[in-house]
Amino acid sequence: MGRSEEEFVSGMGVKTIGLRKKLLLSFEEVASVENLCEAWQEFIAGKRNKKDVQEFELRLEDEIAALHQDLISGEYRHGTYQEFSINDPKPRLIHKASVRDRLLHHAIHRKLYPFFAVKFIADSFSCQRGKGLHRALRRFYLMARKAGKNHTVTCWVLKCDIRKFFASIDQAILLVILQRQVTDGRIVDLLSQVIRSFQTQPGKGLPLGNLTSQLLANIYLDVFDQFVKHDLRWGSYIRYADDFVFLSADVSSLERLLPRVRKFLAVRLSLQLHPSKVIIKTVASGVDFLGWVHFADHAVPRTKTRRRMLKRIRASPRDETIRSYLGMLRHGDAFGFSDRLKNEFWLHRSR
Repeated sequence: MGRSEEEFVSGMGVKTIGLRKKLLLSFEEVASVENLCEAWQEFIAGKRNKKDVQEFELRLEDEIAALHQDLISGEYRHGTYQEFSINDPKPRLIHKASVRDRLLHHAIHRKLYPFFAVKFIADSFSCQRGKGLHRALRRFYLMARKAGKNHTVTCWVLKCDIRKFFASIDQAILLVILQRQVTDGRIVDLLSQVIRSFQTQPGKGLPLGNLTSQLLANIYLDVFDQFVKHDLRWGSYIRYADDFVFLSADVSSLERLLPRVRKFLAVRLSLQLHPSKVIIKTVASGVDFLGWVHFADHAVPRTKTRRRMLKRIRASPRDETIRSYLGMLRHGDAFGFSDRLKNEFWLHRSR
């Protein structure tokens, strides 16, 4: 990790335009009592009924004062994680930090996010304010219509998925990326402690469950995004977390692109594409992307998504769940399924 910024950026294969802007933020701003108090207000939203949060809040002033002092003195040490599994939609291991550590994650995020968010490309949509899944889906439709010249030519899509993305993130590479943009060494050291508090194997992985993991994952893959936009000069590209697509009317160009994508991810970011989730197909035949199957003029929720919604409604028919699902279904051609979902909701709620 002794390479200079210029050597690292050059090695990444990313142009240096716009990368010299630094984060002019002091460690004291991150560790300040004011920032910790404001971070608490963000953290506690929706968590007031949690036992560990309630216990922390009973001694809130003392906890914040102690955390502030540990940070300033350099004595702060990140704790361990509680592991549990969820099925949303597939089985995932979640690692939950202590309330104290999660409060620090919020304090870090609220200071670093504004700087990095403006540097991300417009077509990166996950875990960012004002973006999200629905905007990504609308962007896909607009790109498909443009590439297909309003449905007058065939639009092809190269769809990729990174294999075990969070578990495969190289912590050393991530820290080098951060070092070239964050000027305060104490902030880098703090980020290093958060990053190295967890590993799936030596020097690898970020925990699903940390707020900071969402931001750090976007910072990590922004290196790839910049490569796509500025080196490959590929305009029709969308990324949501570790799922991404390239669109073109020329299928051969997508076939030539794939080896370059695969090589960059492997060599520069130590990531591998999922071998069974790399697909080149036409929009007319239906492209499965972000839970929807997209066609030239409409999109329908994929079969697994519909089954998962029905299963959850039958098991726990809650108002907030049905509202969330119906809101999501309004973004595609799902009128018939929406009616079925509402019928299941009222049927199981009345039991």
